[in-house]
Amino acid sequence: MIKNVGESTIEEVNLENGFYILHFQNESAEKQTFERTINSTFIQLHFCLRGNSKFFFNNSNYSFDVLDNRSILLYNPQRTLPINLEIHPKTTLISILISIEKFHSLFSKESGYISFLSDENSNKKYYDDKEIKPTVAIVLQQIINTKVNSSVRELYVKGKIYELLSLHFQKDETTIGEYCPFLVDEQNVLKIRKAKEIIISRMAEPPSLQELANEIGLNIKKLKEGFKQIYGDTVYSFLFDYKMEHSRKLLETNQYNVNEVGNQLGYSSASHFIAAFKKKFGITPKKYLQSLS
Repeated sequence: MIKNVGESTIEEVNLENGFYILHFQNESAEKQTFERTINSTFIQLHFCLRGNSKFFFNNSNYSFDVLDNRSILLYNPQRTLPINLEIHPKTTLISILISIEKFHSLFSKESGYISFLSDENSNKKYYDDKEIKPTVAIVLQQIINTKVNSSVRELYVKGKIYELLSLHFQKDETTIGEYCPFLVDEQNVLKIRKAKEIIISRMAEPPSLQELANEIGLNIKKLKEGFKQIYGDTVYSFLFDYKMEHSRKLLETNQYNVNEVGNQLGYSSASHFIAAFKKKFGITPKKYLQSLS
């Protein structure tokens, strides 16, 4: 099913019973909305390749963003989580809706490191927010840009979704421990998300960990542990990566010079910003811009 709304496209592909794909492409200058009922037996995976989307839950009593190049996993067998989505302009989002029964059939052998597959966790809720892996992003682009004949397109997409899921949940052999989506009550999830929003909004002068913990109403230990579990990094390492990605995008606009970008990010001198940029990308801002042209 494909629905066109002006410069926006919403496509739903039913791969099989309990297995759906949604593709949102909003090229307009206006926000678009989408609603869909879904029962509590489904796992939701949302991949934002570009732009920004916002999900609303509990009759819009709370919401969260799916940001550029981030993926969200939601599973709550205790409560229905209908999709109430606001798609911002210039946004590309792909969502996978898969029943827990279907998911079990695909990953039963991997239950040792995909925690919510284990029997003891079968009735627990999970939330996960992390950066889209480069390998996953490639598969997502292949799905979006496929030119396969319509008669076999569904089969092609289904194969690519299997590939995507295997890559998304692939165990990283270089890390110690298990893949474990963040399991915590909803209020703590919201507090950790609030902490991320605070440090991003004040990236030039971020608060100390103690100030941040006080502001969101968690102690430092829970803030550090929760942030690492959700975002896969410490608070300030996450902020450093975010600032560098933001600086790269600012430079690409050609509206700011190196000094101006460094000032916006809170660096006291251009040399400090250049050193940070080179640490992240292995190249100076000037050479990065030259590589683009």
